[in-house]
Amino acid sequence: MNVYLPLKLILIVLLFCFSLIGNAQTKTPKDSISNKLNEVVIAQNKKTFTNTNGNIKVDVANSIYSSIPNSVDLLAKLPTVQISSDKESITVVGKGSPLIYIDNQKVGMNDLNALAVADIKSIEIIQNPSSKYEAEGRSVILITRKFSKKDSFKTEISEVASFKKNYNNYLGFNSTFKKNKLELKANFNYNRLNPWESHSIDYQIPTADIASKYDVSAETTRNQYVFGAGLFYKINEDDYFSFSVNSKLQSDTFPINTITNNKNKDVVNNVVTFTDNDSKKNFVNSFLNYQKKIKPIDTQVFAGLQYSNFDQSLYTDVSNNFNDTQFEQAQIRDQKFKIDYFSGRIDVEKKFKNEMKFEFGGLYSAAKSKSDVAIFYTETNQNELSNYDFKEENLSGYTQLSGKIKKVDFSLGFRVENSNIVGKFRTDAEPLLEINYTNFFPKAQFTFPIDSTKSISVNYARSISRPNYSSLSQGATYINPYFLYARNINLGPTFINEISSTFQYHDKSVKLSYYEAKDPVYNSFSFDDQTNIMTFKDINFDKSSGFSVDFTLPFTYKFWTTTNSLIFILEKVEDKSAEFLASKPYSYYSSNNEFKLPKEYSFVLNFWGLTKQYTGVFETNPRFIVDAAVSKTFFKNWNCTLSCNNIFKNNIETEKFTINNVNSKARYVVDNHLVSIAIKYSFGKVKETEFKEKNNDENQNRVN
Repeated sequence: MNVYLPLKLILIVLLFCFSLIGNAQTKTPKDSISNKLNEVVIAQNKKTFTNTNGNIKVDVANSIYSSIPNSVDLLAKLPTVQISSDKESITVVGKGSPLIYIDNQKVGMNDLNALAVADIKSIEIIQNPSSKYEAEGRSVILITRKFSKKDSFKTEISEVASFKKNYNNYLGFNSTFKKNKLELKANFNYNRLNPWESHSIDYQIPTADIASKYDVSAETTRNQYVFGAGLFYKINEDDYFSFSVNSKLQSDTFPINTITNNKNKDVVNNVVTFTDNDSKKNFVNSFLNYQKKIKPIDTQVFAGLQYSNFDQSLYTDVSNNFNDTQFEQAQIRDQKFKIDYFSGRIDVEKKFKNEMKFEFGGLYSAAKSKSDVAIFYTETNQNELSNYDFKEENLSGYTQLSGKIKKVDFSLGFRVENSNIVGKFRTDAEPLLEINYTNFFPKAQFTFPIDSTKSISVNYARSISRPNYSSLSQGATYINPYFLYARNINLGPTFINEISSTFQYHDKSVKLSYYEAKDPVYNSFSFDDQTNIMTFKDINFDKSSGFSVDFTLPFTYKFWTTTNSLIFILEKVEDKSAEFLASKPYSYYSSNNEFKLPKEYSFVLNFWGLTKQYTGVFETNPRFIVDAAVSKTFFKNWNCTLSCNNIFKNNIETEKFTINNVNSKARYVVDNHLVSIAIKYSFGKVKETEFKEKNNDENQNRVN
């Protein structure tokens, strides 16, 4: 059976079925009028996308995006957000890797994978974060979770059937219960996934007279259990206490097949490599938050604790077949990585009657990881053991003053962060890494109004980008007898200085920005001429810089709402080990379009693209991706969404560069063309009486 049915035929069939179901519903005239009036109010007041000074906010809960089965795929739908092909990292176009926050707490990719989409209220892409946020990153993706305002019991059951190259299935359960001031939440998802991936690299080392090319493909069988629970207690109108736990348990089996042609001087080998891999990734994260408002001095205090644990293991059995002879076992690799992370933060916010706001706070975080590698070499009957421990402590404090002087809005702040890092192999007497550094990160923003519809803002920020803890371990992936993918325990942070200016007209904006980065992180090759093994890993380059012009253009016309982003970028990456190719302007464009159609249909058409990129060292191919989805709610409790991603099957990424005298051409095939059907059923009871969470008397602080 061919799962890639023509999109037009699927849409026609689904629309016809929905029409029959919709017409089968029986409503009294009173109900019909009431529902129609409610729909008009929602359409007018609820915009899916809003734009303020280039910061885009997305209303997930009340849009078709709530039907996407996982949070990482949800982020991939948003303007300027790019997800790596392995879904292990996120970048914002022109901004690099962002900070990710869930409510008031900083999180990582594992937290995103453990977060149920049904719990998400909104997502905001903040282009110029204040000093309140950690200095790590030039932008922030802020995820706000949903909390009820009415006494209710509600449960949602969802099923998503996704057809990529292989079949994937997502089954979800999400339930909330609210009574007076107490709200309880629980979710459970079982995902049966079968991802496929393929890539090839063709490289030459002229100085060593080596030319090699490999093609690798992998098909994974993945069982994923995602579950969570939370408690939210609203003490009064301003104070609350919350506790939540989220977890993702994942097991993978993925055989990897690699075909290699390797020429070393006059010796040519054709090798077929088979690796049998068994992997487990278990992650758990917990938050404890408390917020208190001290009314006599109009000061709000937030305190939060976070604990995370990530435990990963990879068992690999490697066999090679040289020149069409027979498969022989080459080695067995047993790799384990574990990290414990703890953080505690406090934020204090004091408001003054002249519209001034003073904020200060602090953060302490500590991470401990263990990376254990055991390799058995069959040919020599030898074992290689390596154990590496890593510790990092960060202590930071910030202060910020914001408000308005005459008509000018301003925000001035700075952050001080101290990092203490120790990395040591257990067999060594002395640490391999022992680093202690303190850095100062100032930030400033001024907004000058021209009139009631136009304004100009100017921003300056210094920030840092640190590698994630997994990147600082000693793990490696065996590709063939001549090639390894490895992590780098010596990776250091990147420091960025950026200045920008934004012109805002109504909800449209244009932004100019320039940045300079010291020690940015990019891919690199290193060749060992003793073992003839090439290692591909991230390293710190010398520097990079870039200039961009960013247009954000949303508008609404009757039943059509669209948000458009157009960015022109000139980027330059430099390193003494790399050959400088060219630096030319390229552009990114995206358009998110939503159509509210009759009979409660919603249709979404999204597309984005990148022109060919020349960034000094790297040359990458142009890309153009089109997604579409249609959704309908019927019988009040049922919602069905049909989606098609990457309609035109533009799923090839290429990259060229020359580093350390290695000429490389890489080709990645991304498995992102899919057709999916999502069905969600909601049931429960919502009381008409609303708990008065909002403070309606804005002047009550004057009566003291």
